[in-house]
Amino acid sequence: MAEAYPWQESLWQQLAGRSQHAHAYLLHGPAGIGKRALAERLMARLLCQRPEGLDACGQCKSCLLLVAGSHPDNYVLEPEEADKAIKVDQVRDLVSFVVQTAQMGGRKVVLIEPAESMNVNAANALLKSLEEPSGNTVLLLVSHQPSRLLPTVKSRCVQQACPLPNEAMSLDWLASALPDCAEDERVELLALAAGSPLAAVSLQAQGVREQRALVVDGVKKLLKHQQSPTQLAEGWKDIPLLLLFDWFCDWSHLILRYQLTQDEAGLGLGDMRKVLQYLAQKSTQGKVLGIQDWVLAQRQKVMSKANLNRVLLLEALLVQWAGLPGQG
Repeated sequence: MAEAYPWQESLWQQLAGRSQHAHAYLLHGPAGIGKRALAERLMARLLCQRPEGLDACGQCKSCLLLVAGSHPDNYVLEPEEADKAIKVDQVRDLVSFVVQTAQMGGRKVVLIEPAESMNVNAANALLKSLEEPSGNTVLLLVSHQPSRLLPTVKSRCVQQACPLPNEAMSLDWLASALPDCAEDERVELLALAAGSPLAAVSLQAQGVREQRALVVDGVKKLLKHQQSPTQLAEGWKDIPLLLLFDWFCDWSHLILRYQLTQDEAGLGLGDMRKVLQYLAQKSTQGKVLGIQDWVLAQRQKVMSKANLNRVLLLEALLVQWAGLPGQG
């Protein structure tokens, strides 16, 4: 059964405790906070033949079939390949499922994740099922970026925001999830994950602290003219491009913030504070705004899976970064 996270408890009471369920829910919020698990938990509860309070029993035929991945009245729609779009043909297959009668006599439940992966044609194909659901069908849409969803899709769902847990609750959970990490390491991981505890666990597994140390060291050498943009771009080939752009986007924001407030406490993690303070003092606000706009635009291209030349893109980023100090 799906894991129940402590920060979701009040949200779960609200969702599972409804006397009558909507035909479509949109669970949205930042990545890495357990929205998929929440949707799977609700799916199990909606399909269960003998619910125990607000949760599925885990023992009835329906629950056992769901765990085995062979429940006839359950349908999961996701991209055929990671980071690819959900295609219109996939949605048409889903629509064929929705119009059928439930084989076990109860509800049919559909999970779509991430919903923003549907291209326009796929989203339009889904609209009729959202407007006029067939029989006792519940659709659960999970989205990390609801702004990318068609307004017509969002308007036909009960929208449920899934907020970030507070820092104390996240760190308490991470203490048991990452027992081999020191407390300061967990604090750093949570900061690198923008407050998302499950993302912090994923980042730890992919060695993000080592990757971050490599990038920070590279930026310092770049500004001292000890390494070239080309050398760094090639040396960072194993670091996810989106992660790099997230960091540079964050750093440009922190430089601007310091220029406006002179607040050293607002310079982010300790590894880059001195560098960001130096750049804030030596760069014009116009230059920083310019690079921030550029980084945001390129980050959007990375997020939309555009076909990009990674090395050239990083070289362009680093050339601009190296040019920040100075009045020109």
